[in-house]
Amino acid sequence: MDTKILSGLDASKALFGGLVARIDHLKSKGVTPGLAAVLVGENPASEIYVRNKTKKFESLGLKSDLFRLSKDVEETELLKLIEDLNNNNEIHGILVQLPLPKHIDSEKVLNAISPTKDVDGFHPENAGLLSIGKPRFVPCTPKGIMFILKHFNVDLNGKHVVVIGRSNIVGRPISILSSLKTLGNATVTLCHSGTKDLKYFSKQADVLIAALGSPEFVDASYIKDGACLIDVGINRIEKDGKSRIVGDVNQESVTGIASSLTPVPKGVGPMTIAMLVENTVLSAELLLN
Repeated sequence: MDTKILSGLDASKALFGGLVARIDHLKSKGVTPGLAAVLVGENPASEIYVRNKTKKFESLGLKSDLFRLSKDVEETELLKLIEDLNNNNEIHGILVQLPLPKHIDSEKVLNAISPTKDVDGFHPENAGLLSIGKPRFVPCTPKGIMFILKHFNVDLNGKHVVVIGRSNIVGRPISILSSLKTLGNATVTLCHSGTKDLKYFSKQADVLIAALGSPEFVDASYIKDGACLIDVGINRIEKDGKSRIVGDVNQESVTGIASSLTPVPKGVGPMTIAMLVENTVLSAELLLN
């Protein structure tokens, strides 16, 4: 069996192409979608991630402001900044890059972001709207996965989707999105570290979404012939004296057995930034309307 590669780069290009008209319409009304990215400390991975995000915004002619705070910043100062950004009409999306230093309550900070500017989709109000089937802002990675599936004509209707991982950032929201009648209409099984006989469930999957953060954990023994694999993992490993990035799926093992899979890198990753842009544009549209 030929295993089709579901390229996140190709899917993100399609998304950005569709955003051009929406951005132009907003600008014709005097509105330029704007993102405020807040970076606390000097985490190298966070630096790269935020830089890539701001570059993409700028390349599309959108507003992007970066607020750098020291690792020793007081929680009250960070909360005051968020309050100011909530009240800034030129800012439509607020992103606080995680992780935050240990002396700061991450949940308190994320909950302080206005739910109408919560383009990461982490606020309890937005999580609640998603849970009742009326999503406003959906976390970027799950939203990107749904776009990839749609872009490559992977129909979820009536299929069995198995998700490995139950985080509020990926696993839980993608399980809800897949099951919604208007979006996926799939039957969903959510597995996790406490699941007994994981292979029993994973081998039933028409679509298997691996979001457990374990390098190359899923191999051919976990899947059935013809399964579609969505690999959310980003893991750095040392092999043969070299450092490289791998996913949660052992791609060499499953090639020729899976009908399709997202590569790592250049799979789900590019869609996360793409959906951050889309959510910010959506926020501007909701404000305008």
